[in-house]
Amino acid sequence: MGEVVALPDGVQAGSPGHLLTLLRAGSASTRPQLAAITGLARSTVAQRVDALLATGLVIEDGATASTGGRPATRLRFRPDAGLVLVGDLGATHARVGVTDLAGAVLAEVAEDVDIAAGPGAVLDWLGAHFADLLSSIGRSADEVRGVGIGVPGPVEHDSGRPVSPPIMPGWDAYPIPEHFAERFPGAPVLVDNDVNIMALGEYWTSFRRSVDDLLFIKVGTGIGCGIVASGRIHRGAQGAAGDLGHVQVPGYEDAVCRCGNVACVEAIAGGQALADRLRAAGHDTRNARAVVELVAAGDRDAIRMVRDAGRTLGHVLAAAVNFFNPAVIVIGGDVANAHEPLLAGIREVVYQRSLPLATRHLRVVHSQLGDGAGIRGASAMVVEHLLAPATVDELVTTAAADRAAN
Repeated sequence: MGEVVALPDGVQAGSPGHLLTLLRAGSASTRPQLAAITGLARSTVAQRVDALLATGLVIEDGATASTGGRPATRLRFRPDAGLVLVGDLGATHARVGVTDLAGAVLAEVAEDVDIAAGPGAVLDWLGAHFADLLSSIGRSADEVRGVGIGVPGPVEHDSGRPVSPPIMPGWDAYPIPEHFAERFPGAPVLVDNDVNIMALGEYWTSFRRSVDDLLFIKVGTGIGCGIVASGRIHRGAQGAAGDLGHVQVPGYEDAVCRCGNVACVEAIAGGQALADRLRAAGHDTRNARAVVELVAAGDRDAIRMVRDAGRTLGHVLAAAVNFFNPAVIVIGGDVANAHEPLLAGIREVVYQRSLPLATRHLRVVHSQLGDGAGIRGASAMVVEHLLAPATVDELVTTAAADRAAN
């Protein structure tokens, strides 16, 4: 059997939602095993498993090997019991996908899109791609259980509304979930900052079984930070936690940031700032991707500038390491595709400036998922919500009431 997962606060031990959590984690795969873990009577477990079977989230999948008695029927979570639509919207490009309830990506597409075009145009574009992806895999909107969207700005997570996003004109307080309510009735639409969903994607895919505390640093057009604390995204009081790009770096008072302040680390080490400086030096660099292309081609100016950017970012991260004490720092975003020049600069300063205890086991690594981190994280965000024990318990209760009424 697999790990025995902790029971969330307020969830009844042995409830249908708790049983599903145990099945998903591999802690149990039969009714007798569920009874042994929860301490419930087998008749009670059987009744609650039947309720889960009725939702379609669980199926019976053959029998276990006999140990002398009657073989037990194996139970299995059904990832194909529904679909999750996901969109990772950045400042200048986006990735859209459809996943199953285990987070496996079934189809995806990436295209350039300008977030400054406004919520109506961008969300209509996103909805059209959702429809195209569903069609491409032969599935329908009726199978959509939830929608997850990341946007490049602070978000009030409970309402799904952006909060004074500096690079998203026209998006402030826009009701993103309501935009999709008619198209996907009954499916929750969850919205978060794009760096938060990237952090969640990296955590769930690569680190959740080994660490609890992680920082994800996106170095793209701008710079942002997603914080995983004790296995959960930390958003802060107004959804603005992790706004690392606007920490001031002394000595750069001539660098004006798009937020209106000066000497922000984003205005010095962000991808657009690097592109602008290289263009001023005679290179054809319109954006962060062009900077990375120069690094890959071996251009000395670009390599030096990216490594210096890593050092600048390292000074800010050293303070974050001393304050938060993460187990892992994951570096992602377009500029992270420059690989070693950026990572070398970051590591050089972080290990030099952070306290020895905080860096004793600290790892600073490149993103494992690259551009796919956002859609993986958006899916994990929705799946966590849909399959949370309390949500499943409510689903079971509602389904039982509907059957009784009919």
